[in-house]
Amino acid sequence: MNDRYDAGYGDEQYELVGYDEYGRPVYRQVPAQRQAPQQYDPYAQQQGYGYDPYATGQQQPVPPYDFGTGQQPPVTPYDTYDGYDPYGQTATSGQQPRVAEQTAYIPQQARPADHGQRQDPGPGAPGPGGGYPGHDDGDDRDYRTEQFAFVEEPDQDSEDVIDWLAFTENRTERREEAKRRARSRLTALVVVLALVAAGGVGYLWYAGKLPGLSAPADKKGGTTSVAAQKRDVIVVHLHDTKKGGTATALLVDNATTKQGTTVLLPNSLALSGDDGTTTLAKSVEDDGSSGTREALDTVLGTSIQGTWRLDTPYLQNLVDLVGNVEVDTDADVPDPAAEKKGEAPLVNKGEGQTLSGKMAVAYATYRAPGEPANAQLERFGQVMHGVLRKVSSDTQAATTTVQTLAQILDPSLTDKDLGTFLAKLSDLAKSGDFKTAVLPVQSDGTLSAEASDNVVKDVLGGTAKSPDQGAAVRVSVQNATGVKDNAEKARVVLLNGGFTFLEAGAASTARSTSEVTYADAADKQDAVEVAKTLGLPDSAVTKGEVSSNANVSVVLGQDYEPAPAG
Repeated sequence: MNDRYDAGYGDEQYELVGYDEYGRPVYRQVPAQRQAPQQYDPYAQQQGYGYDPYATGQQQPVPPYDFGTGQQPPVTPYDTYDGYDPYGQTATSGQQPRVAEQTAYIPQQARPADHGQRQDPGPGAPGPGGGYPGHDDGDDRDYRTEQFAFVEEPDQDSEDVIDWLAFTENRTERREEAKRRARSRLTALVVVLALVAAGGVGYLWYAGKLPGLSAPADKKGGTTSVAAQKRDVIVVHLHDTKKGGTATALLVDNATTKQGTTVLLPNSLALSGDDGTTTLAKSVEDDGSSGTREALDTVLGTSIQGTWRLDTPYLQNLVDLVGNVEVDTDADVPDPAAEKKGEAPLVNKGEGQTLSGKMAVAYATYRAPGEPANAQLERFGQVMHGVLRKVSSDTQAATTTVQTLAQILDPSLTDKDLGTFLAKLSDLAKSGDFKTAVLPVQSDGTLSAEASDNVVKDVLGGTAKSPDQGAAVRVSVQNATGVKDNAEKARVVLLNGGFTFLEAGAASTARSTSEVTYADAADKQDAVEVAKTLGLPDSAVTKGEVSSNANVSVVLGQDYEPAPAG
């Protein structure tokens, strides 16, 4: 193998002809006629004598070193070689043959193996790995910059710049999207506020609270007037079979407004009867369901479809059938069957009390000492409301519940009619469209203007028509003689005398003397006439308190002697 570093070794020599596009040296074989014997001097290449890689002439051989004299012959400078072209062409002979042996230097090639001891090439020597074809370098050496070809590698900074631009673009898009969402939300808020304002104005107009723009006062439930609204009304009479007494309520189903109402009627409500003016309690006892229903229609200006008589044992069974009721009780109710005082109450005061049938009856009929009569009436209304919430809203199931009670109903109301009616009210009570109201009654039993506006007109759709107060003097009679029939005999005498009889019940204890009382001085003469009619002396007449719906109150004592029959 030829070695460019070993002069005289082999028959071929090479010379540098230039560098390729990557900066690597290119060599070619020296023509035979130009070759000259040359003795190898390792120091010549190291020192670079006579070598000029960029010269256009041919490198002259270096004279050998004279070891005898120790002198180096002068080096002949390069001869100008006009026919040499550093890229392989001459000026005189035209194009030179193409050198097929040219080999580009590859930096990774190993250096040639040493043939004996030699020194590293000097700066003027050919670069490593670029001299002879097929030569394999094995040792590390220094390289010049022009001998390397550099490949541009991706710059990490460029990727960072791209990522930053993408982040900036995404952040800008997010800001724009946030602005668009904010504008959309603002628009939606404005629309909602506008709708709320329009709805509020509409409600105020509908409720008649906008001056000059209110709906007509007689309009409610759409365009239907109060009087023209469709209502179903039945009257319920609770009869206390143990302690006596009754409680009355109207159950109203307004199909137009989808509103249910329980109207509680005080027993002192004045009604017109065959014998003149009477009270609701007296009418229920004497006139029965039909007469009381007609009297209520007259006073309230409504139309009652039927009467439901509910005795306390049936109320107890009804509560048990529907699975107890929940009531916000306002008093502790003692157990009627308790033998000793101070025992635990049957019903405790508190909210959300669960009442069984027995407890519901005790609470609905309880009236504490000193309480007004309306306190017991309101407790009855609470129990009825609780029952309606527990009755099934299904017509067939509600009818089955009524039939299970095995009541003998009034001819005006069949079990199917009652079941259907209760199912409708139950649906309203469960949805919260149900309320309870007490009919306001004045001390004389007549209806007040408040009752006419709030209950009679709005709830019942009627017009109050209290009995004519100038028709007859209303006389309340309480029997304290100890003889049950004396009250009935007094009633007959007073009715024959042109007075209106109002029963006040029997006193708990008998008294020896009778008493006739009037409250207003204008009623004094009427009180004297009542005393004469009953056969009592004028001394029995006195001024004091009278019952709420009477002009004159009478307490019959043991000195009362009924007129003989005949």
